[in-house]
Amino acid sequence: MRHGKKFNHLSRTASHRNAMLSNMAGSLILSKRITTTVAKAKALRKYVEPLLTKSKEDTTHNRRVVFSSLKNKEVLKELFDEVATKIANRPGGYTRIIKFGSRLGDDAEMALIELVDYNENLLGGSDKKEAKKTTRRSRRGGGSKSASASTESKATEAKETKEEAPKKEAKKEEAPKAAAKKEEAPKAEKKEAKSEDKKEDKKGDE
Repeated sequence: MRHGKKFNHLSRTASHRNAMLSNMAGSLILSKRITTTVAKAKALRKYVEPLLTKSKEDTTHNRRVVFSSLKNKEVLKELFDEVATKIANRPGGYTRIIKFGSRLGDDAEMALIELVDYNENLLGGSDKKEAKKTTRRSRRGGGSKSASASTESKATEAKETKEEAPKKEAKKEEAPKAAAKKEEAPKAEKKEAKSEDKKEDKKGDE
């Protein structure tokens, strides 16, 4: 009888189970999330979290202990160099299991297991607070009507400014023409005065 024995053998021998969990732990550390069955995900969480805790203290002894389980130098380097710095301030609970549903072939329950500190969508949603839009509302509750009225008034003002703009440009163009006419008027008067003086001189000569 196996009363009180909660250890899940996953229908494998000890060597097969250890090799499988070692490979899954390496894939989780390199990829930051993997998809598997719920039973394997729960077994992997118990297997990999003590290794993540040991990686927070970078010593030769801890590296050798973790390497005896993972047996991969690339995974060991990724764990102690990058993952350890990311989880340094977290006191446990490094992984998250998200259930998907059942698999089509054998109806097994599927799940996603991931490192908590690498899911930026969930981290961003908890840290960042949405800025609330402040709007002035009247006491009578006519916020929508006032908003529509303000938009209509803005539209009418924009139309008026557009209509006034060509008129102002026309006035600006007429202004230099008027100034030119004013300058030509005294010149014409001077020419007439000179012509009258010449006529008087001719009469005097005769």
